[in-house]
Amino acid sequence: MFVTSAYAQTAPAASETPAAPAGEVHTETGVAHGGEHESAGFPPFDSSHFASQLLWLAITFGLFYLVIQKVIMPRVGGIIEDRKGRIAGDLEEASRLKAEADAAVETYEKELAQARSKANGIADAARNDAKAKAAADRTAIEAELAAKLAAAETRIGEIKSKAFAEVGTIAEETATAIVDQLIGGKATGDDIKAAVAAAKTGA
Repeated sequence: MFVTSAYAQTAPAASETPAAPAGEVHTETGVAHGGEHESAGFPPFDSSHFASQLLWLAITFGLFYLVIQKVIMPRVGGIIEDRKGRIAGDLEEASRLKAEADAAVETYEKELAQARSKANGIADAARNDAKAKAAADRTAIEAELAAKLAAAETRIGEIKSKAFAEVGTIAEETATAIVDQLIGGKATGDDIKAAVAAAKTGA
Protein backbone atom coordinates (compact mmCIF):
# COMPACT_ATOMS: atom_id res chain seq x y z
CA MET A 1 0.00 0.00 0.00
CA PHE A 2 2.91 2.30 0.66
CA VAL A 3 4.25 1.86 -2.90
CA THR A 4 0.85 2.56 -4.34
CA SER A 5 0.41 5.73 -2.38
CA ALA A 6 3.92 6.96 -3.32
CA TYR A 7 3.19 6.41 -7.01
CA ALA A 8 -0.06 8.24 -6.64
CA GLN A 9 1.67 11.20 -5.06
CA THR A 10 4.39 11.48 -7.79
CA ALA A 11 2.18 10.89 -10.85
CA PRO A 12 0.43 14.28 -10.75
CA ALA A 13 3.81 16.00 -10.48
CA ALA A 14 5.01 14.36 -13.72
CA SER A 15 1.82 15.24 -15.47
CA GLU A 16 2.24 18.85 -14.48
CA THR A 17 5.57 19.22 -16.45
CA PRO A 18 5.01 21.89 -19.12
CA ALA A 19 5.14 20.65 -22.81
CA ALA A 20 7.83 21.98 -25.11
CA PRO A 21 6.65 24.44 -27.70
CA ALA A 22 5.92 23.12 -31.21
CA GLY A 23 8.96 23.09 -33.45
CA GLU A 24 11.47 23.36 -30.56
CA VAL A 25 14.51 21.04 -30.88
CA HIS A 26 15.27 18.77 -27.94
CA THR A 27 18.80 19.37 -26.69
CA GLU A 28 19.70 15.71 -26.06
CA THR A 29 18.41 13.99 -29.26
CA GLY A 30 18.61 16.89 -31.76
CA VAL A 31 15.22 15.87 -33.15
CA ALA A 32 12.65 18.58 -33.74
CA HIS A 33 9.43 18.20 -31.77
CA GLY A 34 6.15 18.77 -33.33
CA GLY A 35 3.77 17.17 -35.74
CA GLU A 36 6.40 16.99 -38.63
CA HIS A 37 10.19 16.21 -38.58
CA GLU A 38 12.61 18.27 -40.71
CA SER A 39 14.57 16.31 -43.47
CA ALA A 40 18.42 16.29 -43.05
CA GLY A 41 19.16 15.24 -46.80
CA PHE A 42 21.21 12.26 -48.35
CA PRO A 43 24.44 11.92 -46.31
CA PRO A 44 26.89 11.34 -49.25
CA PHE A 45 25.74 14.62 -50.77
CA ASP A 46 26.28 16.48 -47.52
CA SER A 47 29.28 18.81 -47.96
CA SER A 48 30.27 18.27 -44.36
CA HIS A 49 31.09 14.61 -45.19
CA PHE A 50 33.26 15.30 -48.29
CA ALA A 51 36.57 15.17 -46.44
CA SER A 52 35.89 11.77 -44.89
CA GLN A 53 34.56 10.46 -48.19
CA LEU A 54 37.72 11.57 -50.01
CA LEU A 55 39.84 9.98 -47.31
CA TRP A 56 38.02 6.67 -47.59
CA LEU A 57 38.17 6.93 -51.37
CA ALA A 58 41.95 7.37 -51.21
CA ILE A 59 42.27 4.49 -48.75
CA THR A 60 40.06 2.24 -50.90
CA PHE A 61 41.97 3.16 -54.06
CA GLY A 62 45.27 2.52 -52.31
CA LEU A 63 44.09 -0.87 -51.07
CA PHE A 64 42.74 -1.74 -54.51
CA TYR A 65 46.05 -0.67 -56.08
CA LEU A 66 47.99 -2.79 -53.60
CA VAL A 67 45.74 -5.80 -54.32
CA ILE A 68 46.27 -5.33 -58.05
CA GLN A 69 50.03 -4.76 -57.63
CA LYS A 70 50.69 -7.58 -55.19
CA VAL A 71 48.08 -10.20 -56.09
CA ILE A 72 46.46 -9.73 -59.47
CA MET A 73 49.42 -8.44 -61.49
CA PRO A 74 51.80 -11.26 -60.42
CA ARG A 75 49.17 -13.83 -61.34
CA VAL A 76 48.47 -12.15 -64.67
CA GLY A 77 52.20 -11.81 -65.29
CA GLY A 78 52.72 -15.46 -64.42
CA ILE A 79 49.95 -16.49 -66.79
CA ILE A 80 51.42 -14.30 -69.54
CA GLU A 81 54.92 -15.68 -68.98
CA ASP A 82 53.55 -19.20 -68.97
CA ARG A 83 51.71 -18.53 -72.22
CA LYS A 84 54.86 -16.95 -73.70
CA GLY A 85 56.88 -19.96 -72.63
CA ARG A 86 54.35 -22.33 -74.18
CA ILE A 87 54.21 -20.31 -77.39
CA ALA A 88 58.01 -20.17 -77.55
CA GLY A 89 58.16 -23.91 -76.95
CA ASP A 90 55.55 -24.53 -79.63
CA LEU A 91 57.44 -22.31 -82.07
CA GLU A 92 60.70 -24.07 -81.27
CA GLU A 93 59.03 -27.46 -81.70
CA ALA A 94 57.51 -26.32 -85.00
CA SER A 95 60.92 -25.10 -86.18
CA ARG A 96 62.51 -28.40 -85.18
CA LEU A 97 59.82 -30.40 -86.96
CA LYS A 98 60.16 -28.19 -90.04
CA ALA A 99 63.94 -28.70 -90.02
CA GLU A 100 63.45 -32.45 -89.69
CA ALA A 101 60.91 -32.44 -92.51
CA ASP A 102 63.25 -30.41 -94.73
CA ALA A 103 66.11 -32.81 -93.93
CA ALA A 104 63.88 -35.79 -94.68
CA VAL A 105 62.79 -34.26 -98.00
CA GLU A 106 66.40 -33.49 -98.91
CA THR A 107 67.48 -37.03 -98.01
CA TYR A 108 64.58 -38.46 -100.03
CA GLU A 109 65.51 -36.34 -103.04
CA LYS A 110 69.17 -37.44 -102.78
CA GLU A 111 68.20 -41.10 -102.48
CA LEU A 112 65.77 -40.72 -105.39
CA ALA A 113 68.48 -39.13 -107.52
CA GLN A 114 70.90 -41.92 -106.58
CA ALA A 115 68.26 -44.55 -107.36
CA ARG A 116 67.58 -42.96 -110.75
CA SER A 117 71.31 -42.78 -111.50
CA LYS A 118 71.75 -46.41 -110.43
CA ALA A 119 68.77 -47.49 -112.52
CA ASN A 120 70.16 -45.65 -115.54
CA GLY A 121 73.54 -47.29 -114.97
CA ILE A 122 71.95 -50.72 -114.68
CA ALA A 123 69.94 -50.10 -117.85
CA ASP A 124 73.04 -48.92 -119.73
CA ALA A 125 75.02 -51.92 -118.48
CA ALA A 126 72.23 -54.30 -119.45
CA ARG A 127 71.97 -52.64 -122.86
CA ASN A 128 75.71 -52.88 -123.38
CA ASP A 129 75.74 -56.50 -122.17
CA ALA A 130 72.89 -57.31 -124.54
CA LYS A 131 74.72 -55.65 -127.42
CA ALA A 132 77.95 -57.49 -126.57
CA LYS A 133 76.12 -60.80 -126.25
CA ALA A 134 74.30 -60.24 -129.53
CA ALA A 135 77.58 -59.39 -131.25
CA ALA A 136 79.25 -62.46 -129.75
CA ASP A 137 76.33 -64.67 -130.77
CA ARG A 138 76.38 -63.22 -134.28
CA THR A 139 80.12 -63.77 -134.52
CA ALA A 140 79.74 -67.32 -133.26
CA ILE A 141 76.91 -68.02 -135.68
CA GLU A 142 78.83 -66.48 -138.54
CA ALA A 143 81.88 -68.55 -137.64
CA GLU A 144 79.77 -71.69 -137.41
CA LEU A 145 78.13 -70.93 -140.75
CA ALA A 146 81.52 -70.22 -142.30
CA ALA A 147 82.85 -73.52 -140.95
CA LYS A 148 79.80 -75.38 -142.23
CA LEU A 149 80.12 -73.63 -145.59
CA ALA A 150 83.79 -74.51 -145.81
CA ALA A 151 83.01 -78.10 -144.85
CA ALA A 152 80.25 -78.17 -147.44
CA GLU A 153 82.52 -76.75 -150.10
CA THR A 154 85.20 -79.31 -149.19
CA ARG A 155 82.62 -82.05 -149.34
CA ILE A 156 81.33 -80.80 -152.67
CA GLY A 157 84.87 -80.67 -153.97
CA GLU A 158 85.49 -84.20 -152.84
CA ILE A 159 82.22 -85.34 -154.39
CA LYS A 160 83.09 -83.55 -157.63
CA SER A 161 86.57 -85.05 -157.68
CA LYS A 162 85.17 -88.49 -156.98
CA ALA A 163 82.49 -87.99 -159.59
CA PHE A 164 84.99 -86.83 -162.17
CA ALA A 165 87.19 -89.80 -161.28
CA GLU A 166 84.30 -92.17 -161.77
CA VAL A 167 83.20 -90.52 -165.02
CA GLY A 168 86.21 -91.98 -166.87
CA THR A 169 85.49 -95.49 -165.67
CA ILE A 170 81.80 -95.15 -166.53
CA ALA A 171 82.71 -93.79 -169.95
CA GLU A 172 85.14 -96.63 -170.62
CA GLU A 173 82.53 -99.21 -169.61
CA THR A 174 79.91 -97.49 -171.71
CA ALA A 175 82.21 -97.26 -174.71
CA THR A 176 83.14 -100.92 -174.41
CA ALA A 177 79.48 -101.90 -174.36
CA ILE A 178 78.73 -99.68 -177.37
CA VAL A 179 81.63 -101.12 -179.37
CA ASP A 180 80.53 -104.61 -178.56
CA GLN A 181 77.02 -103.81 -179.77
CA LEU A 182 78.14 -102.00 -182.89
CA ILE A 183 80.95 -104.12 -184.29
CA GLY A 184 80.32 -107.34 -182.45
CA GLY A 185 83.83 -107.47 -181.14
CA LYS A 186 85.66 -106.38 -178.12
CA ALA A 187 88.01 -103.44 -178.08
CA THR A 188 91.11 -103.39 -175.98
CA GLY A 189 91.23 -101.34 -172.81
CA ASP A 190 93.98 -99.14 -174.16
CA ASP A 191 91.90 -98.24 -177.18
CA ILE A 192 88.88 -97.42 -175.06
CA LYS A 193 90.93 -95.22 -172.71
CA ALA A 194 92.50 -93.39 -175.64
CA ALA A 195 89.10 -92.77 -177.18
CA VAL A 196 87.68 -91.48 -173.88
CA ALA A 197 90.68 -89.23 -173.37
CA ALA A 198 90.28 -87.89 -176.89
CA ALA A 199 86.61 -87.24 -176.20
CA LYS A 200 87.45 -85.34 -173.02
CA THR A 201 90.08 -83.31 -174.82
CA GLY A 202 87.65 -82.46 -177.55
CA ALA A 203 85.02 -81.49 -175.06
